[in-house]
Amino acid sequence: MSALDAQAPDTSVTAEELVERARALVPVLDSRAAATNANRRLLPETVADLREQGLLKVLQAKRNGGFKMPMRTHLDVISTLAEGCGSTAWVAGVTHAHSWMLSHFGSQAQDETYGKDPDTLVSAVIAPRGTAERQVDGSYRLSGFWPFASGSEHAQWLFIGAEVVDNGAVVDAGDFLIPSDELTFKDDWHVSGLSGTGSCSVTVQDHPIPAHRFLSLPALIAGHSPGRELHDGWQPGLAAFGVLILALAGGALGMSRAALRSFPDLIDTKVIAYTEHVQREFPITHVLMAEAAAKIDQAHFHLYRSADLMDEAARSNTPLSVVERVRVRADSAEAVSLCGDAIAALFRATGGSGLRASNPTGMALANLGAMSMHGGLALETARALYGRILLGLEPDTPSF
Repeated sequence: MSALDAQAPDTSVTAEELVERARALVPVLDSRAAATNANRRLLPETVADLREQGLLKVLQAKRNGGFKMPMRTHLDVISTLAEGCGSTAWVAGVTHAHSWMLSHFGSQAQDETYGKDPDTLVSAVIAPRGTAERQVDGSYRLSGFWPFASGSEHAQWLFIGAEVVDNGAVVDAGDFLIPSDELTFKDDWHVSGLSGTGSCSVTVQDHPIPAHRFLSLPALIAGHSPGRELHDGWQPGLAAFGVLILALAGGALGMSRAALRSFPDLIDTKVIAYTEHVQREFPITHVLMAEAAAKIDQAHFHLYRSADLMDEAARSNTPLSVVERVRVRADSAEAVSLCGDAIAALFRATGGSGLRASNPTGMALANLGAMSMHGGLALETARALYGRILLGLEPDTPSF
């Protein structure tokens, strides 16, 4: 029995209601976007709003007080939030993935995390950057430095990745759950894109971690975990790497939609420099607008195809094939790239006035550029892996 059973949290919300809640927050988030970037982390009132509306629990297991929604709903919520603030959408998106991943830890770890508060925010650096020495009693001693812990300064728990070393040999790799007050935080998030995500670095040295707070990442990707059977329904069976990658990309849709909508007002009455052409009436502007809209539409098709593929595979209890798994990664990278290309063209068309910090296309472009630099969304890497598989070659990396 879960520690949450006695609290009987309300998990009856519909997907449509969650999207409506996100939509209602868009004007508020938009009004806070500049302050969020200047703060270099989400504002406390934004975190409070997300928690109050349940918008961090979209993929969280019902056992843990969440809504256990499909990936399509995740995309709907995150892309909507991104219309107001890209940094907020990024933190919410990765938090969704983290809460889903927590459902694969054992029951003791899940209850420690969510038992007292199902609205707990969990941050993470999933990649195995650290080292965990396995002890004779099955526990671990964890050491390392982990950059890019988005939202970590608002989190109560983090899980951080490390290679597991036993008698000098690497025997596994995975993630270790640790309370945030047992980590050291470095205030080093000084960046030009996604600047409000608070993705600072964390470190720990020779820190004891009990055995139940470890989750093997290779086992999870292969479909095995100690927590899988604790949950009813198909949603816990989503492809793990797909969840982690797709959770990064959804904000691109909302940011680019908002930037596209703002463009006509930015060029209203503007005359193209050194010409007599009114930009709004100039045919080249019409072509530019149509091309940008088409690229954003293509990005939607890529991401929703991946979300629907993952949802349907989980519903039918059918593992994704290698080519499907790789395609989810490629689709996510292509979508972010398409959105970036669309908004870059609009940004250039705003001319010198577009250099103002208040220009929403400039802010969106900076955020999209930062997204495309995440290792999971690196376009050329994703294309190379996808092309390799399409040619019938064996994968040259286990990480997909």
